[in-house]
Amino acid sequence: MSSLIAIVDDEQDIVELVSIHLKKAMFKTKGFSDAEGLYRFLGLSGGQCQANEQIPNLIILDLMLPDADGIEICKNLKSKDKYSTIPIIMLTAKGEETDKILGLEFGADDYVTKPFSPRELVARVKAVLRRHQKVNESGELNVGGTLIIDTEKHEVTVEGDKIDLTSTEFRILKLFVSNKSKVFSRYDILDHLWGDEKIVLDRTIDVHIKNLRDKLGEAGQFIKNIRGIGYKLEE
Repeated sequence: MSSLIAIVDDEQDIVELVSIHLKKAMFKTKGFSDAEGLYRFLGLSGGQCQANEQIPNLIILDLMLPDADGIEICKNLKSKDKYSTIPIIMLTAKGEETDKILGLEFGADDYVTKPFSPRELVARVKAVLRRHQKVNESGELNVGGTLIIDTEKHEVTVEGDKIDLTSTEFRILKLFVSNKSKVFSRYDILDHLWGDEKIVLDRTIDVHIKNLRDKLGEAGQFIKNIRGIGYKLEE
């Protein structure tokens, strides 16, 4: 069954261009010119989930929209259980590293800067979907009796409380927990997450791990920073 990709951009030419190339790659698409259109499609009204929500497999989201900021949309979706695991690729005309990092901080899985190659964007979509699918492996991992990772359900709990993580944060945590006490350099983590398609920004990893630690609360102490080398998980 073809994956459904939602494209949110106020430039209709871009929505049509991206849609054409995604359809050639055998994806289904749905385009929106603003946040309100996307929310209606998802079944979000007044911040509440409705019974008729439709959940895309991935969202391509422009940073600058007429009725909302793309980062705010990202934060809103990631705060809701039904939508928190939808991969998001930020589409932005801004090229500064700070804008890219900000998008990643609030849960985006990748970013593409305008002007962009439609073929590259399609490749990014395929790569993000592959990474997202790999997360759904069976098994349960336990750290210190307090941090539990259910890789089948894609859930993390700390002392019984569910913790909402982005797909990238989940994969980093799973990497650490599956290889306890092993030290990973930032490059190792980038290579695990993106392989040959990685975004070569060491700062990206620091942002994800900071967010991961913050979300885990007391359990965040299991993730150790090895100065000048990288990170490891230690009970």
